[in-house]
Amino acid sequence: MAREGTPAETRLNLEPLEEQAEEVPLWSLSPHLQPPRRAPTEGRGGAEDAVELGQGEPSAEGAGGEARRLRENRDPKAVNSCLKVAFEDVIAEPASVRSFDRVWVWSHALFEVSRVWCYRLISLLLAVPVSLVAGLLMALLSCLHIWLIMPCLQLCVINMRWVQVLWASVLNIAIGPFFTSMGKCCGSISIRIARD
Repeated sequence: MAREGTPAETRLNLEPLEEQAEEVPLWSLSPHLQPPRRAPTEGRGGAEDAVELGQGEPSAEGAGGEARRLRENRDPKAVNSCLKVAFEDVIAEPASVRSFDRVWVWSHALFEVSRVWCYRLISLLLAVPVSLVAGLLMALLSCLHIWLIMPCLQLCVINMRWVQVLWASVLNIAIGPFFTSMGKCCGSISIRIARD
């Protein structure tokens, strides 16, 4: 505890720089934190200073930041996490049976190259038309849900309120007491199994 007139206690981190370099920077842990910005230095151009200060690149909230975020993480909700398939998930040789090492390496390379490039070619041909059809279907389903299905359900809920009250009364007057008495009658029954 520092008194008036005495300096407060200060602690310094005296670990070697190699250990400090391995730490994860705070701005990489949270999307809300940004890396520290350096002040412009003399002797360099203004364009470099502007980019270094974050003025020459779009912010994360702008359209450019949104496009960059979409390019980097294309499956943010892990919808297709089951498709993270590697060569080892599909083809694996046990220790008892092995092919030649070069066969294994070339098989691995061909698998990866064919998987990636075939996907790219097929997506080149199908991505835009399928996206268009999916967008149209989602728009149609959204329109039907908003303007047809939900109003009909609300009409049914409003108009069938009397059925809900009547059914609750029937349950409380006739069916509820019957099953309560049956439960009390059958609750005292006990079964014992004996071997002779």
